[in-house]
Amino acid sequence: MLCVRDLQVRFRTPDGVVEAVRGIDLDIAPGEFAAIVGESGSGKSQSAMAAMGLLAGNGEASGSVRYRGTELLNLPPAQLNRYRGSRLAMIFQEPMTALDPLFPVGNQIAAPLRRHQSLSRRAARARALELLGLVRIDRPAARIDAYPHELSGGQRQRVMIAMALANDPDLLIADEPTTALDVTIQAEILELIAEMRQRLGMAVLLITHDLGLVRRHADRIHVMQAGRIVESGPTDKLFVQPAHAYTRMLLAAEPHGVKAPPPADAPVLLEARDLRVSYTLSRGFLGRDRLVLHALDGVDLTLRRGQTIGIVGESGSGKSTLGKAVLKLLPATGTIRFEDRALQPLDRAAMRPLRRSLQAVFQDPYGSLSPRLTVGQIVGEGLLVHAPGLTRAQRDIRVAQALEEVRLDPALRNRYPHEFSGGQRQRIAIARAMILHPALVVLDEPTSALDRTVQASIIALLKDLQARHGLSYLFISHDLAVVRAMADETMVMKEGRVVENGPTEAIFAAPEHAYTQRLLAAALRP
Repeated sequence: MLCVRDLQVRFRTPDGVVEAVRGIDLDIAPGEFAAIVGESGSGKSQSAMAAMGLLAGNGEASGSVRYRGTELLNLPPAQLNRYRGSRLAMIFQEPMTALDPLFPVGNQIAAPLRRHQSLSRRAARARALELLGLVRIDRPAARIDAYPHELSGGQRQRVMIAMALANDPDLLIADEPTTALDVTIQAEILELIAEMRQRLGMAVLLITHDLGLVRRHADRIHVMQAGRIVESGPTDKLFVQPAHAYTRMLLAAEPHGVKAPPPADAPVLLEARDLRVSYTLSRGFLGRDRLVLHALDGVDLTLRRGQTIGIVGESGSGKSTLGKAVLKLLPATGTIRFEDRALQPLDRAAMRPLRRSLQAVFQDPYGSLSPRLTVGQIVGEGLLVHAPGLTRAQRDIRVAQALEEVRLDPALRNRYPHEFSGGQRQRIAIARAMILHPALVVLDEPTSALDRTVQASIIALLKDLQARHGLSYLFISHDLAVVRAMADETMVMKEGRVVENGPTEAIFAAPEHAYTQRLLAAALRP
């Protein structure tokens, strides 16, 4: 059905031409479940973007991409749009940048239905509501009129999946479709995609950095490294007898180790008591009906210097809301004390001097990096505010050091965010936070976009920085293996409440709450 031959993708940059894809061949049969795996920057996503005609303005592709005999590569947009969203659909890695912030998600799901199937407004809305239920959105009738910013990262990704499945495509290209999702929803989403594939005879091309994720569903796996496919084969054979050293390295990569605990007498850095965050949604005629959602419902937290607290739970459980609340990035009630100073009475101006000590790395790096600034300008931006006495040369040195710490070549600092892979953008976001040497860092899914091998290096980096500078972390993640390697204590959240809290190893060894047991069972599923 899809035949790719000698596909090459290159980008023109100020530093020269970058060869992202270097002549790959790929065939996908009707109904097949194929997967492309490899580290960030290996060319996985750019191969799919080239096939869909979605390369950035400085990118160009050559070779051949044929769908049922029709050449798609470099096809005029007007002709290509007859296939995109109808016969060929794609789920993007970063849903917040792919969804329009000005329209409710229900309208966005209905748009391809109205365009390709000419459905009425009412019929398209009914189908959109049905699709939201299929992708496991909680209370779809209440969410259909929500805007993207009102949903969690995992919920936004499920909206993207609903849009992609709307017109029952022949081929679904899923680019990291579970990156932002917790372990239970990861399994549900892949099972949903597999179910739709069986029902519709749809082929699936799954792009991921996680080899273990594809083991259950993929028929065939293609392993990419540095723009080339280095190994292809049936899934069972590849897992049992990987031929290439790179494939063996990917299979062996897994977060490991246990963090050294802080001193028993370490002072309290951050304390929160009875923290609550609520949202009021207007519904009905003229918005007269109001629905109150409790995102946080009486959460207590004590974080010591040098300590890491892992916060886990399903999408929408309140993990990210808790992180933003303690940083005073959204309104909350209760008490928050940082270095024994009450933060609740402080206004925006009074908080500004403390921002250097309170940093965050957000879940969606592309949405938090300005597309108009170079990477060097982004990483060094905080120094302009908090270290104005530095010269331009001194700032440049600090930026280069920060990029080196997150395993990025400082020579790349004149490039723009769109010229980097998702994993590389996340490392840029980490460098921007760490350059100010904060006391507290809220890490909101800092490794969600990274492959396992890079995750290990980032975890080692975060631990090293913590040991050298006495940093404290709130580590928010749906990846329980990463939390186990990073956190001294773990808080398990469900529907805005903490249902279990204690030493990480104790919780992993003998979880007491049924919800925690379910999360661990999903994470350990083969």
